[in-house]
Amino acid sequence: MSRNSDRMGAQTNADTAPTQQLIQNTETNDFSFIVPTELVDLPSKGAYYHEDHPLHGMDSIEIKQMTAKEEDMLTSRTLLKKGVALERVLASIIINKTIHPDSLLVGDRNALIIAARVSAYGNEYNTTVTCPECNTSQEYNFDLNHGKTYTGYTDPAYVTNNNNDGTFTTLLPRTKLEITFRLLNGADERRFVEGVEHDRKQKNTHERNITRQLLNMIVGVNGNTTSEAINYLVQNIPSMDARHLRAAYKEANPNIDLAQHFECSECDYESELEVPLSADFFWPDA
Repeated sequence: MSRNSDRMGAQTNADTAPTQQLIQNTETNDFSFIVPTELVDLPSKGAYYHEDHPLHGMDSIEIKQMTAKEEDMLTSRTLLKKGVALERVLASIIINKTIHPDSLLVGDRNALIIAARVSAYGNEYNTTVTCPECNTSQEYNFDLNHGKTYTGYTDPAYVTNNNNDGTFTTLLPRTKLEITFRLLNGADERRFVEGVEHDRKQKNTHERNITRQLLNMIVGVNGNTTSEAINYLVQNIPSMDARHLRAAYKEANPNIDLAQHFECSECDYESELEVPLSADFFWPDA
């Protein structure tokens, strides 16, 4: 399946990114640093934000490079326990303070996270992965500069209409229902994680990852936007239709694809493997 894709590079615009400067105060003999900033290309190109959002129609966002202050946030037990450490980091590095990290589309957030990590620690990411074939755990080195940026190609086999308001339409293959779905942002992603954690703490229940995801993205069923119609669909949707809907969302969603070639050192298994954004993503020397 073809997609619009660009090489991600370092996810910055090198021509417009200021270089770091060191200024000496001649009176006090003190030194002060101007923290360098960079422009990060947005996978969405600003196309799916409401017209009153600061990123509406914008194809990039300016961030400052991470400092020790942001590292403090990433290691704060209080922030980690509350699940807001990454939110605080994003809020700190985004130059335009009218942009709240929760309002960023998930793909745009991913672009910022990757760019911040590359500027702070470099593009090489060495982490532990598990071979899908033999289950052997091994160290593997990924190059974060080799990601691909998808700007949201709408394949008619999955997405029948781009409604130009941040929503899309798809026709379910089995029930023939017309579904309107929206792209998710940081707030949606946080609610999803909180919901899954809530499921895990409940007795005699199970995690509802798929139905929670569908409830987050669906906004209409054959034009019916009531919660009753959406809940009924999610609880009764055939697996074929649910799979189609998730594929349609992935097709429409602008994002960064970090899948890279993996070859197992034990069994010679080869495949494309998604780069795991685990706890050591921001701590390469940990």
